[in-house]
Amino acid sequence: MGGIRHPAQPDALRPLRAYARDMFGFGKPTTLPEPGKALPGREQPIPTAETHDINGAPLKPPYPEGSEIAEFALGCFWGEEKLYWEQPGVIVTAVGYEGGLTPNPTYEEVCSGKTGHAETVRVVFDPSRITYEQLLKLFWEAHDPTQGMRQGNDVGTQYRSVIFTHSDAQQAMAEASREMYQAELTKAGYGQIATEIRPAETFYFAEDYHQQYLSKVPNGYCPNHATGVTLEGPIIHMEQV
Repeated sequence: MGGIRHPAQPDALRPLRAYARDMFGFGKPTTLPEPGKALPGREQPIPTAETHDINGAPLKPPYPEGSEIAEFALGCFWGEEKLYWEQPGVIVTAVGYEGGLTPNPTYEEVCSGKTGHAETVRVVFDPSRITYEQLLKLFWEAHDPTQGMRQGNDVGTQYRSVIFTHSDAQQAMAEASREMYQAELTKAGYGQIATEIRPAETFYFAEDYHQQYLSKVPNGYCPNHATGVTLEGPIIHMEQV
């Protein structure tokens, strides 16, 4: 179900729902906050895990030489992170908050809709083993990019669809893939894609308990919002002259 989600463990985290309710109320804004109206955040990063719960790799840079970073927002980051950590060629994954105004936000602040951030998965990958094109295919096929500020019952600006690019090549590939997937969605009767494609900003690592959540809580919340529409063929983009 939608709203603020918290793991069943540990016990110390159970009061967080009441904390967020009392501090922010139940309303979930579906418009981004204007500059000057976002929450102030804090100067210091919030505590998080140091290493990946499955493979023990460091979550934060520096990453291995030759690796690349991809970042995707496609709804609840718990299940989407698992999708990517299972792929051969992915070195490490992490979840965090990106695309908003509030520095070093907490999960509760992001869920208030007053930070502008989206729940985002960072994917560090070896491009000789898995391509950015393959990661994009997973992105499009794993959610419904036509839903705007929601994915299913998860409603709010943090659930919007975004591709944060780390190079001009990624930007061009992402934009080309959007055009291709739009054609497939249109044939299947879906509306217009609402996905933003924009240069990456600061990625704020989420709290420890969110990192690799479905490894720690295997039966945890993991909705499937896929459309069932596939992205066929190689992604082709025209070079600008």
